[in-house]
Amino acid sequence: MSFQLLLAALVAGSVYALVALGLNLIYGTMRLLNVAHGEFVMIGAYVAYWGISLWSLSPLLAAPVAIVLTAGLGALIYYSIFRRAMRSPAFVERIEANSLLVFFGVSIILQNVTALVFTANLRGYRYDDELVSFGGASLPVNKIMVIVTAGLVCIASVIFFARSILGLAIKALIQQREAAALVGIPVARIDLISFCIGFGVAGFAGVLVSMTEQISPFMGFPFTITAFVVIIIGGLGNVLGSLLGGLLLGVLETFGVAFTGPSYRSIMIYGVFIGVLLLRPQGLFGPGRART
Repeated sequence: MSFQLLLAALVAGSVYALVALGLNLIYGTMRLLNVAHGEFVMIGAYVAYWGISLWSLSPLLAAPVAIVLTAGLGALIYYSIFRRAMRSPAFVERIEANSLLVFFGVSIILQNVTALVFTANLRGYRYDDELVSFGGASLPVNKIMVIVTAGLVCIASVIFFARSILGLAIKALIQQREAAALVGIPVARIDLISFCIGFGVAGFAGVLVSMTEQISPFMGFPFTITAFVVIIIGGLGNVLGSLLGGLLLGVLETFGVAFTGPSYRSIMIYGVFIGVLLLRPQGLFGPGRART
C-alpha cells in the first residue's frame, strides 16, 4: 500500500511542481502575483481534450500546440498590459497588489469565455488507462507517462537554469533586477521570455492533467492556490525549491488523505501553508529567492 501511495504522490507532485515552476518564474523575474495561472493550465487541458476528441491526436502530440498557444497568450498579456504598466512608477511601487488585481480580471475573463464557448460541463477522455503492475502496486499507463514526462521536464529545467546562458540571465534577474540591468542583461526581453516560459509550462501541465482527470472552465483556481502553497514551501523565486516543494506537497497530500480522509485535504494543505509562513517564511529549501 505504501508503494501504491508513493506512486500516486509522484503523479500529483510532478504536476504541482510544473504548475508552480511557471508561476514562480513569473513572480521571481517581475514580482507579479499571477492568480490567473491556473486558467492557463485549463487552456492546455482543453487543447489536449479537443485534439483527441476531434482528430484522435495523442495528448503528448497536442502538447506542443498547448505550449505555443499558452506562451503566445502570455506574450499578448505582457505586450498589452505589463510592458506599459512596468514603466509607471505608481504601478511598480505596488506591483504585487496591482498585478494581483489585473490577473484576477484576466482569470475571470478566461473562465467565462471558455464556459461561453465550450459550456461549463465536465469533460474527459480515456487515454492509455490500462493498468500496469510492478512491485506489488498497479498504476495506469497514462499516470506513468505523467510521472516520466513531468520528471524529464523538471530535470531539463534545472539543467537549463544552471547551464544555459539564457537560464543564467533569468537567474540573475531573479537575484537582483537592478544589478542585472547594470551589467547589460536585456531586462525587457528576459521578462517576455519568462512570461512565455511560465505560461507555456502551465499549458503543458494542463495537458498532463487532462490525461488523468476531468476538466472544466473552472478547474484552474485550485491549481493556482496549490501552486502558491508550493511556492511558499519552496521559497518565492526559488526555481529548484518550487520543484521540490511540489513533490513534497504531493507526498503530504496523498499520504495525509489516505490516513485521514478526503475532507481533510484542504485543512492539510492550508495548514502546511500557514505553518511554513509562520516558521520559515523564506521557504524550506534555502534562504534566498534565487537559489536554483
